Amino acid sequence: MKKLITTLTNIWKIDDLRTRILNTLLFLVIYRIGCHIVLPGVNPAALQHEAKEGLLGLLDMFAGGSFSRSAIFALGVMPYISASIVVQLLGIAVPYFQKMQKEGESGRKKMNQITRYLTLAITLVQSIAYVRTQIDGAAKMIPDPMFTILSAFVLTAGTLFVMWLGEKITDKGIGNGISLIIMVGIIAQLPSGITAEWFSRMSTGGGGPIPLLLEFIALFFVVIFTILIVQGVRKIPVQYAKKIVGNKQYGGVRQYIPLKVNAAGVMPIIFAQAIMFVPMSLGQFFPNLQSSFLTSLSNYTSVAYNVTFGILIIAFTFFYTAIMVNPQQMSEDMKKNGGFIPGVKPGQATNFYIDSVISKITLPGAIFLAIIAILPAIASLFGVNNQFAHFYGGTSLLILVGVVLDTLQQIESHLLMRHYDGLMKTGRIRGRTQVASGPTQSVI
Repeated sequence: MKKLITTLTNIWKIDDLRTRILNTLLFLVIYRIGCHIVLPGVNPAALQHEAKEGLLGLLDMFAGGSFSRSAIFALGVMPYISASIVVQLLGIAVPYFQKMQKEGESGRKKMNQITRYLTLAITLVQSIAYVRTQIDGAAKMIPDPMFTILSAFVLTAGTLFVMWLGEKITDKGIGNGISLIIMVGIIAQLPSGITAEWFSRMSTGGGGPIPLLLEFIALFFVVIFTILIVQGVRKIPVQYAKKIVGNKQYGGVRQYIPLKVNAAGVMPIIFAQAIMFVPMSLGQFFPNLQSSFLTSLSNYTSVAYNVTFGILIIAFTFFYTAIMVNPQQMSEDMKKNGGFIPGVKPGQATNFYIDSVISKITLPGAIFLAIIAILPAIASLFGVNNQFAHFYGGTSLLILVGVVLDTLQQIESHLLMRHYDGLMKTGRIRGRTQVASGPTQSVI
């Protein structure tokens, strides 16, 4: 406890760090206030507040519950994430974007500008679709088409404002702004989940406090397991050639390329959840296609759903890792800088070696990621309330763990830079942003 108080005191003593933390909290409070402001022309009493499932549930989670409230921030940062993913994929497949990536700071600014314009276009399309499909006619107090035009304009402005808040948090706050906004939206739903589980267990036939305590213990170990997956790396040693210039020696040191066990992050789960939403949509639009198999794929606790979900996650993990990690580029960069892997020839042999290592660590990483993704369904089968079961794994837990580790790493860097002790006695905190020579990090 004394160590904690000392660390908090040291954090408060650093003027720059204190200002950044306060700015971050202020921006996050503004975001949470906007999540409760309903769209103009919408009657809040007539809104249907049933829990969203599938892809809509994912959108509602990322938006901090404002999606189901029809708030001005209903679309959240999802259009920006979609645009960022498209630009990342274009940077791999299109030579024009590949050239921009190699232009350094100027190229990064151009790609950011393209991402903003693409975000605007995606938001306009999604806002119109949201107004037409998610807001019930009884809740509209303004006749169409004026209501659709006004709401689409407000939703687009709300998403752009949230994107601006995220950039301001990154610039003037601590941590990655977009990731923190998503994390706060997820955490905002945790109290209601715990409350629902408390009343469920304390009701007649609920089991009492002992099952509730066991659930929290199980959640603790699930979080530890998730941290191991997020932090797991395979270090490849790299030796740099020694050069003597005058009386000084340059190079000759051994470094490491840390290859992430879970290089794809949460993207395979997001892609797989989007695919799993298709059977539900087919059942709604084509009732004649209903079958026992399609019905089971619409139930996230069924065996068919979870087996299919797990296989898709493993497939998308290999696909996304192959896109984001380029062994040939890594071997070429090493060769240019005079580096080599001990026992491996530079060039094509290094490329094959790195590719084989990535293939070996991706399979267990993909299997562990699939296990984390289906843990909420397993928790529901053991009687855990659906609201609370979502925190036992899946996208929400991976985002929470990753963002917290990244933010703590930045705070620790500020402390160590001012010659204070770090946050941990046993070693430094390693966040996702530490991998410099490894795979490109996703937005989330």
